[in-house]
Amino acid sequence: MSSKSTSKQKGSLSSRREFLRGTTMAATGFFIVPRHVLGRGFLAPSDRLTIAAIGAGGKGGDDLKHFYGSGKVDVAYLCDVDDRSAAASVKKYDKAKYYKDFREMLDKEHKHFDAVSVSVPDNVHAVAAMGAIQLGKHVYVQKPMTHDIYEARMLTEAVKRYKVVAQMGNQGSSEDGVRLMQEWYNAGLIGDATAVHIWTNRPVWPQGGGTPTSTDPVPAELNWDLWQGPAMATDYHKEYLPFNWRGWWAYGTGALGDMGCHLIDPPFKTLGLGYPSEVECSVAATVEKMWTPAFHPESCPVASSVKMKFPGKPGKPDIDLYWMDGGLMPDRPEELGPNEAMGGPDGGAIITGTKGKIMCNCYSENPTLLPTSRMQGLNVPQTIARVPEGHYVQWVNACIAGYGKNTLSSPFEYAGPLTETILMGNLALRSYMIKGANEDHWPGRKKLLWDAVNMKITNFDEANAFVKRQYRQGYSLGV
Repeated sequence: MSSKSTSKQKGSLSSRREFLRGTTMAATGFFIVPRHVLGRGFLAPSDRLTIAAIGAGGKGGDDLKHFYGSGKVDVAYLCDVDDRSAAASVKKYDKAKYYKDFREMLDKEHKHFDAVSVSVPDNVHAVAAMGAIQLGKHVYVQKPMTHDIYEARMLTEAVKRYKVVAQMGNQGSSEDGVRLMQEWYNAGLIGDATAVHIWTNRPVWPQGGGTPTSTDPVPAELNWDLWQGPAMATDYHKEYLPFNWRGWWAYGTGALGDMGCHLIDPPFKTLGLGYPSEVECSVAATVEKMWTPAFHPESCPVASSVKMKFPGKPGKPDIDLYWMDGGLMPDRPEELGPNEAMGGPDGGAIITGTKGKIMCNCYSENPTLLPTSRMQGLNVPQTIARVPEGHYVQWVNACIAGYGKNTLSSPFEYAGPLTETILMGNLALRSYMIKGANEDHWPGRKKLLWDAVNMKITNFDEANAFVKRQYRQGYSLGV
């Protein structure tokens, strides 16, 4: 598709949004039919959800499997830029119409589906999700919710404006572990939190080496132009697909973006964190020749550590959150026995309070008080409802019930600030690799002060370039 025709289609989509906000249920394909008319064991059309998938292969295909497995979902449309990746879903959902360009699908088919699943490279999340939201469609968006901070804020506001059901795909947020941690903390078992330490084994893909300098032939099954989405156009290289795109800022959000939504979620939810007030970091460099460490600003770092401060609530201390990736880990807690595992293979989190500590694995699995002997005879009343149906079906049920009717584990009202926090860490990492106007070397570790209301770093203006990126022609948030 040429950029000229792309722009025209996007304009057509925008021109219909206000009309679509007022369409009736019948116009969107909903017809209320009592269950007794259909007989026992059948779901009325009003109890089913028709989905369009933006991203049909890889994680997108896995998401569809979980939605479809609820028995309440019809997969009507598939959209993917790579026929190889989409092949299994195209075969499985053989009645679904297949598109390459999500903008074309939304423009042409919006009257025939109720909800959209977005599971594509990070840099496309926001434009795809916003296109659906502005058509009044419920959305499920894989983590991280967006590629940059401004996008997260805009999507959070849009969900309330258009009154749609929106969930981020950090599935651990619906597990029992995070609810246990909340109950323990609310019961005062570790006092007031003062620090959180989080670490991950990511990246498990190449990072830190810069942009490929050679080019490869574009596979016939791949629409490379569409794959790049709102990122500035560049030449194709086989290194990007199908997985390693995570290591370049143009497409991915690095180790922090990949795992932060899983690992930061439990303490973020447990402690009721909001926006950080400041952030600082350090970044590992690659060494390409003797005595010359190299930074490649276009590529995520091979390893990093980030520190963010969250202002304490009235009468409570400030909370420092520490993130480590690339094999870095915090010191072992003194309360942890020498042969006891610290976290899990993918990482972990430790909340330190004035009276104790809580530790968990990735995805809030196996939470424990420290020392672990405190778990013996522990009996804290359950005060928070569990999610036996799981993260995916929770969203399906909420969509069928309608906006504001059901509770979600990671609604955009919550996932937006969580995502902004994660992307604030990335803003610091990217700022670390900027040369100051009067410097002939990398600036090193800086503390960046954040005005959350205005989405602005107040003491290093160069960093604000990473709050909101520029899209190439044919892509827009429409706000």
